[in-house]
Amino acid sequence: MTRRRPFDWRIAWCAILLLLPCAPALAAGGDMPSLVHDIGISLLTAGLIALIFNRFGIPSIAAFLLAGIIVGPIGLEQVTDPVNVDTIAQLGFILLLFLIGLEIDFKKIFGSGKAITLSGLLQYPLTILFGALCVKLLLALGIGAELLGTSPYSALYMGVIIAGSSTLLVIKLFQEHFELDTEPGRLSLGMLIFQDIWVIIVILIQPNIENPEVMPILMSFAGIALLSVFSIMLAQMVFEVCFEWIAKSPELTLTAALAWCFTVVFFGANIDTISVMVFDYNPHMAVGAGMSALIAGACIANLPSATEVITKVSVVKDFFITLFFVALGISIPAPDGWGVLVLAVALAVIALLARQLVFFPLFYFTGVDQRNAQVASIRLAQISEFGLVIAFLGVQQGHIGAELSSAVIFAFIITALLTPFLYGKAYEIHAGMQGVLEKLGFKAPPELRAEEGQTYQLALLGFHRHASSLLSDLQDRDPELVRQTLVVDFNVAIHPRIAATGATVKYGDLSNSETLHHIGLGQARVVICTIPDDLLRGISNRELVAMVREMNPEAIIIANGISFEEVDKVYLAGADYVYMARLESAGALGEAIGEALSDRIDVFRERNIDRHRLKKGRNEVLT
Repeated sequence: MTRRRPFDWRIAWCAILLLLPCAPALAAGGDMPSLVHDIGISLLTAGLIALIFNRFGIPSIAAFLLAGIIVGPIGLEQVTDPVNVDTIAQLGFILLLFLIGLEIDFKKIFGSGKAITLSGLLQYPLTILFGALCVKLLLALGIGAELLGTSPYSALYMGVIIAGSSTLLVIKLFQEHFELDTEPGRLSLGMLIFQDIWVIIVILIQPNIENPEVMPILMSFAGIALLSVFSIMLAQMVFEVCFEWIAKSPELTLTAALAWCFTVVFFGANIDTISVMVFDYNPHMAVGAGMSALIAGACIANLPSATEVITKVSVVKDFFITLFFVALGISIPAPDGWGVLVLAVALAVIALLARQLVFFPLFYFTGVDQRNAQVASIRLAQISEFGLVIAFLGVQQGHIGAELSSAVIFAFIITALLTPFLYGKAYEIHAGMQGVLEKLGFKAPPELRAEEGQTYQLALLGFHRHASSLLSDLQDRDPELVRQTLVVDFNVAIHPRIAATGATVKYGDLSNSETLHHIGLGQARVVICTIPDDLLRGISNRELVAMVREMNPEAIIIANGISFEEVDKVYLAGADYVYMARLESAGALGEAIGEALSDRIDVFRERNIDRHRLKKGRNEVLT
C-alpha cells in the first residue's frame, strides 16, 4: 500500500500569496477585458482551494463555493461586477443543465422496480410538505423569522430545496467505493433519477408561482411540449446526420454538441417571437434557457451517438460546474449578524431529519428491507446542487431574498461536508439504530432457522456478481447441486429470484455468528465467501473464515481475496482456498491472448460464447 505524502504547507502559502488582493487592472494586465479577468481569477481560486480540499477529502463543490466567497464582494473583492457575475452564473447554469439532460436515461426510469418507482413518485412531494411544516415551526419558534418571514414563498422553497439529494456527491462516492451495483446503490440511483424529473417540473412551474393561474401554467407546459417535439424531430433528422459528417473529426464533436444546445435554447426563447411574426399572435409559450438546455441534452441522450457526445462534453463538464458554483459563492451577500448561519444549521438539520422521517419509512413500506432502506437514506442525507439552482432562480424572480439563498448555500456546504462521513459510517449508524427501529415497528426480515438435520452441499455467503454468475452456471451443469445450495444474503428484494433457481435462500447478517449458526451453516459441506472485503460491512473475509471454521471444522472454505498481503492471513484463519478475481481474469485473458497470437481468436470466441450460453440469452439473478 502506498503511503500518502504529508501535506506540504508551501502549497498553501503559494495559494495565499496568489490570492492576495490586487487591483483588477493590474491582475488583468492593464487591458484584459473584465469578464476574462473575472473568469480567470474565479478558476484560479477554485483550482487552488479544490486542490487543498481534495487533499483532506472535502467535496470539491464546497471548494468552488468558498472560492466564490473569497473572490467576491465579501472577500478579496476581485470579482464585483454584477453583470460579469450574472454572465458567469447564467453560462454555467445553461451548460450544467445541458450536461444533466445528457445523463437522463429513460430506459432506467421506466425499468425501475416497484420500490424505486413508488418511492420516487411519493418522496419529493412528501418531503416538500415535511420541509414546509418544519419552516412553519421555525417561524413559530422565532428562528430565522427575519429571513423566512420576508417572503410568502419561503416555506415552499425550503421544502423543495431539502427534497433533493446531491447527484454529484452521491454517485461519485458510490462509484469510488464500487457500490453502485449494490442494493443501496441501485435504490439511491433510482431516487436521484426521479428527483431530477421532479426538479424539471419545479423549474417549469417556478416562473408562474406568483400568479398560479391554470392558463399560464398550461401554456408553459405547451411550450415545453412544442420545444420537445421540435428538438426530437430535429435531433433525429439533422443532428444524427451532422454527427455522421463529423464522426471522423472527434475534435468537432464538442463544438457540434454545444451548437445543438444553443440552437434549442434560442428556439425556446423565441417561440413567442416566431408566433407573432407568423401568426400575429403571442401565445406566451417561451421556454427558459435552463429548461431548453435540459431538453436539448435529453433529446440526444438516447441516440446512438449519445455516448460519444457525453464523452466529449464531459471533458468540459467540470469547467462549467466550477463556473456556476463559484458564481453562486460570489453572489452571497455579507451576513447581517448570525441569522443566516443559524438558519443554515437549522435547514441542514431538517434535511437530515427528512431522510429518517420521510425517506426511510417510504423505502421500508414499499418493500426495501430495514438495513438497505436505512443505509440508502443516510447516504442521501445532503441538500442537492439543484437546491442551489432553484434558490438562484428564486432570487432572480424575486420570490426569496439573497440572504435566504445564502442560508441555503451554507446549509448545502454543511451537508456536503458531512456526506463522506455519513457514507462511510452508514452501516455502523444503522447497527446503532437497529434496536430503536425494531421497537418502532420497522422489523428486520426474520432469520429463518435450519430444519432439524438439514444439510447443504454448498453455501454461498453473500450474493453479488460472482455468486449470480456461479449460480447460473450451476443451474446449467448441476441442477441437483443447486437444490442443495444455501444462499445467505440480507438483500430480501432478490430472494424470490434466488429461490426460483431452486436454491434455499435465507436472510442473514454475515457479521453475526449466531445468525449463521441458526440458519444451518454448520451443516454445509462447502462454504464460499463470495463478497470481497471492499463490499463487506462489519466484517472481513479473514474474520468470516475464522467464524465459519469455528462453527464448522469439517467444511471446505473458499474465500475471496483482493490484496496479496491479506491472502496469507485468510489462509491462516482457516480457508482451504482463496481466489482473487483479478488473477482469475488475468488467466482467462492470457488464454485469449495466446489464441489471438495463434490466429484462433474466432474459435476461442465461439467456444466461450457457447460455454457461457450467451447466444441462448444467459439468465442470471443479477442481470
